[in-house]
Amino acid sequence: MTPPARRDGTPEKKGFRARGSDSSPKQSERQPRAAEIPLSNARPARHQNVDMRARRKNTGTDDAESVRLQKVLARAGVASRRHAEVLIDKGRVEVNGRIVKAQGVRVNPNVDVIRVDGVRINVNEDNEYFLLNKPRGMLSTMSDDQGRPCVGDIVAERTVSGQRLFHVGRLDADTEGLLLLTNDGELANRLMHPKYEVAKTYLATVLGEADKRLVNQLRKGIELEDGVAKADYVQIVDAHNGQSLIRVELHEGRKHIVRRMLKAAGFPVQRLVRTKLHTVQLGEQKPGTMRALNNSELTSLYKAVEL
Repeated sequence: MTPPARRDGTPEKKGFRARGSDSSPKQSERQPRAAEIPLSNARPARHQNVDMRARRKNTGTDDAESVRLQKVLARAGVASRRHAEVLIDKGRVEVNGRIVKAQGVRVNPNVDVIRVDGVRINVNEDNEYFLLNKPRGMLSTMSDDQGRPCVGDIVAERTVSGQRLFHVGRLDADTEGLLLLTNDGELANRLMHPKYEVAKTYLATVLGEADKRLVNQLRKGIELEDGVAKADYVQIVDAHNGQSLIRVELHEGRKHIVRRMLKAAGFPVQRLVRTKLHTVQLGEQKPGTMRALNNSELTSLYKAVEL
């Protein structure tokens, strides 16, 4: 007997009965017929086979970490997003040494080096930069096995929370004042490298009433056990009652260099405070407190070490 035909004229498959039979599949179990499948009128996407490797090569970043350049500039405080677009149009922005004029370029703030008018902009949100006014008697270490007061005690909350900061250079326990803390290893290494001759300024209270002879002596150079040491700038701020306040600027990084120079000149140091590193100043900041560097201070340090 010929199997019963379905509505479209094709015979019912073997094992199935005509519609209405007890053994027929439920409505939810039936496979849709060709006429029941809706056709999409959407056009296929353009550039479906984009070479992502080429894209990463052109933009210098991966999509997972990328952000639009104008958004990064706005977030860094350079300008509003609209003004950032104008800067890009004018060719004033460069990424990894290449000028960018196209809008919508994506960058990785944690990797890419971005400059505006040749000046590097801090866009890495993971990097932090602080100025600490180190008190007298505190060690320039992040921890001390003997339990003595150290810089790490002040930044304990940040280190406990996972933010690892380290000090840029050192101040001996009896020297107080400006100490930079950061997690930016490249900047820290360059600031300490003698190649870049980053200037440091100190205020020294010494025994003896100084005069111009001391100024000339420090500027000309003083012979120490490890070689001649010279100051870039010397000023007698005050001299009375058998003491003097001397401002000394130098780019030397040798241990205890200011104390040794003044002692060799016959003016032993009673108190020493570092007040300035390049253009970053301690100002009226109280001992034991720390603050974040502002954009202009950070930009100045970048320029000093050619970053």
